[in-house]
Amino acid sequence: MPDNTSSAPRGLRIVLGVTGGIAAYKSVLLLRLFMEAGHRVRVVPTRNALRMVGEATFAALSHEPVRTDVFEDAEGVDHVRLGQEADLVVVAPATADFLARAATGRADDLLGAVLLTAACPVLVAPAMHTEMWNHPATQANVATLQQRGVNVLTPASGRLTGKDSGIGRLPDPEAIFAAAIALVDDAAPAGLERAAGRGAAGALVDDAAPASSESAAGRGAAGDLAGRHVVISAGGTREAIDPVRYLANSSTGVMGVELAAAAARAGARVTLVAANVGADLLAGLPGEVTVVPVVSAADLRQAVRAAASGGGAGPVADCVIMAAAVADFTPREPLDAKRKRTDAERAGEGGWSIELVPTVDVLAELSQDPPLVGGVPTRPALVVGFAAETGDEHGSVLEYGARKARSKGADLTVVNRVGGGAGFGAVDTQVFLLDGAGGNVGQASGSKAQVAAAIVEAVAARLS
Repeated sequence: MPDNTSSAPRGLRIVLGVTGGIAAYKSVLLLRLFMEAGHRVRVVPTRNALRMVGEATFAALSHEPVRTDVFEDAEGVDHVRLGQEADLVVVAPATADFLARAATGRADDLLGAVLLTAACPVLVAPAMHTEMWNHPATQANVATLQQRGVNVLTPASGRLTGKDSGIGRLPDPEAIFAAAIALVDDAAPAGLERAAGRGAAGALVDDAAPASSESAAGRGAAGDLAGRHVVISAGGTREAIDPVRYLANSSTGVMGVELAAAAARAGARVTLVAANVGADLLAGLPGEVTVVPVVSAADLRQAVRAAASGGGAGPVADCVIMAAAVADFTPREPLDAKRKRTDAERAGEGGWSIELVPTVDVLAELSQDPPLVGGVPTRPALVVGFAAETGDEHGSVLEYGARKARSKGADLTVVNRVGGGAGFGAVDTQVFLLDGAGGNVGQASGSKAQVAAAIVEAVAARLS
């Protein structure tokens, strides 16, 4: 559960829209999170949502009336007042039908009217079957809503209705809560520091840069990224083995969150694609950061490409920073049900072999086969990759990082050593910045916040 007593503002006026589908029960858990954090919540369900969760449940938990029709409480003009007075509108779950109606501006129920009158941040968390989410009509509706400023979360992957599994699950209530509060929270994450002056801890040192390279140290002040859209991935992906087991890695998402905060402080609009990042890390992000929670490598690939391309309709993001640890392999055939141990295995005999297949290299694909905008491949102006490496008898961390920089096609590659307590979590770190040819153009060390600030300075210098 997130720490609801954090720096997130209290006493917000929140409209919680709930549409139909089996995932509607999760809206009850989300409502509790908002209420426990001290916010005033008005639940506005659709008629189909009330077939899944009763009106009395929402009313009892929110201590507010629950209505669906624009003609209810006509004297109070709810269909206009709710949207005008709201500090935040969250729709979770959002069905494919809701996305279609919202994209066309339908206002034939109370929830549709609220969306047309809301001037506050709006967060939509879709939930539907995989085929419905992937359908071109749904993707076009999502792109339309995003163009209008609506924040649309990418659905999670996992078990769906019946025996089906795939992308389309409603993200966990804690993740939706964190993403929602991040839209209205202007407080920076605790412990963030600003690297000041050339040579300070965290400042990018250019002693290895060629004479033609411009130093990034001392740049990145507020406004250096004003008007820019920066997409950042963070955390570590999980690849499902069965409904309860998965393959994962040690990434916590600290660096990606610090990068998002630093980019926002520099004036950028930031989309953070967060792979299994703790809600406590996300809850303190500035309001300029839109959080898109994902689970698997496939989810992350889809979310990053959608954000980088502006939903397929543009404008294209100015910069993508791939700080997430993305799985290189995933099980070929995830099981639909939990695998049980056999009698032989209980006796200590036999074993379980899982066939793994490569995942798509998201960084290389983004650099070399960018998403389409208007039918034309359009690459962000700057692509930054991360290479978490360990040295061995065949090469050093820098040598392996240089090979990755040359093979991926990114403009910059941030190389850091991991293992033995280094690299992961809230620990001090040292990174090297390599260009596309593998040349060392700078380095930074210090806390994750300080190093993130230095990287953002380098990004600002390249984009200026």
